[in-house]
Amino acid sequence: MTARILILGGYGNFGSTIARRLATDVNVRLLIGGRSRAKAEAFVAGLDAAHPAEPVAVDVHGDLAGTLEAVRPDLVIHSVGPFQDQDYRVAQACIATGTHYLDLSDGRAFVAGIGALDEEARAAGVAVIAGASSVPCLTAAIVDRYCGGFARLDSLDYGISTAEQGSRGLATAAGVLSYVGKPFLIWRGGRWAKAYGWQDLHAETYPELGRRLFGNADIVDVDLFPPRYPGLGTVRFCAGHEVKLLHLGTWAMSWLVRLRLMPRLSRIAPALLRASRLFNPLGTGRSALHLIIKGLDHEGAARTVRFYLIARQGHGPHVPCIPAILLGRRLAAGVPLAPGARPCLDLISLADYLTALEHLDISTVVIGDD
Repeated sequence: MTARILILGGYGNFGSTIARRLATDVNVRLLIGGRSRAKAEAFVAGLDAAHPAEPVAVDVHGDLAGTLEAVRPDLVIHSVGPFQDQDYRVAQACIATGTHYLDLSDGRAFVAGIGALDEEARAAGVAVIAGASSVPCLTAAIVDRYCGGFARLDSLDYGISTAEQGSRGLATAAGVLSYVGKPFLIWRGGRWAKAYGWQDLHAETYPELGRRLFGNADIVDVDLFPPRYPGLGTVRFCAGHEVKLLHLGTWAMSWLVRLRLMPRLSRIAPALLRASRLFNPLGTGRSALHLIIKGLDHEGAARTVRFYLIARQGHGPHVPCIPAILLGRRLAAGVPLAPGARPCLDLISLADYLTALEHLDISTVVIGDD
């Protein structure tokens, strides 16, 4: 018996990556969903799948429950961003039709609030999993792997640096631009403090890549990690462009937004994304993630672990797709997903995550893991 998996945005940036990985699984029958049936058909025609994939015209703002009733998926993977301004209509349609659901949301409020659907999801016997992506799934897996060497965690300082020549979708760009120059709360020194998107300019030096610039980014980890790791004093997540000139340009615009001299940048995301591609000759296909854990070891001495993930050849966008791929495969193999609505935590270990990346030009460096 095969599992029917519907990918919303299945011919898009992340959706197509997930589809290609799941397509070869003999236990999976894919349904490629999107607003354009013609695009879904074209993508399906070129998909090397163990079972013929099906194109599905889907309007998430229309009768989504009716569509789900008609095509009867076992799991819906929602990859249509940006999630910062979305509600839970897709997850609610899945609950109403008894369909498992997961998404790649990077929206802080969206992922943090998914528990509001927990009672309904449990009653329907379905899993509703938000944030099945690099954050919080991978970042929590990294901390979980190394926190055993600490008696006390003091700070988590981490970020993602994108590749200039990598694949950048409009939805992802709009999600990031939505908070550039805008205020949000971060966890600093054991209390909530105000920060502004893309500000607090600083650099991190990577193995192989050298120095890259970073600024504040708004993610759900800041809400989830302080209660998850009791005593944790500071959580700072940042993001950055590979090309320093492009990063500084975004940093300058963050001040204009903060001073109310420019509107929210997500409103002009298409134009800014086109402009960013002018910098492609200055960059490479290498993106990266770093996570620096500081605290005290079990003898009371200061301890620091630095985790670096380097992705080459434009392979970085594969990283956030791994949770959806692994959870889709598990369901197809007959491993049940526990009912309830929750962020994507405690579902994938770091070892399993990295194993799923082994076929790509991606490597890790860990410093301080004695």
